[in-house]
Amino acid sequence: GAVLAALSAHAHHAFSAEFDNDKPIKLEGTVTKWEWINPHAWINLDVVDENGETIAWRIEGGAPNALIRRGWTKDSLPPGTDIIVEGFLARDGANRASGQNITFTDGSKLFVGSAGIGAAPGAEE
Repeated sequence: GAVLAALSAHAHHAFSAEFDNDKPIKLEGTVTKWEWINPHAWINLDVVDENGETIAWRIEGGAPNALIRRGWTKDSLPPGTDIIVEGFLARDGANRASGQNITFTDGSKLFVGSAGIGAAPGAEE
């Protein structure tokens, strides 16, 4: 039981342990994979940098149950979908971010982040 509790605590971290609220980021790219998994959904995104190179990013979202209440489904981000992601960079410098707002090519937006205890400051519910 103690091992499972430790693994669960590690898997569901506080925002500030992994991401930096002082390092906002805005990425424009193409979805390569939408991972609809617990405890957090993940967006795999190809972003073309200023040198024309494609960089793979991973964007952490909220739990699928919370995302459903915001209008998301497991089919919301099929591969090939172009989006803009606003969020916060990972503290370790990896190409990873905590996603907050997603903007689609038609201008519509959805909140993809975690909300509540341990979420990014100012996260919507």
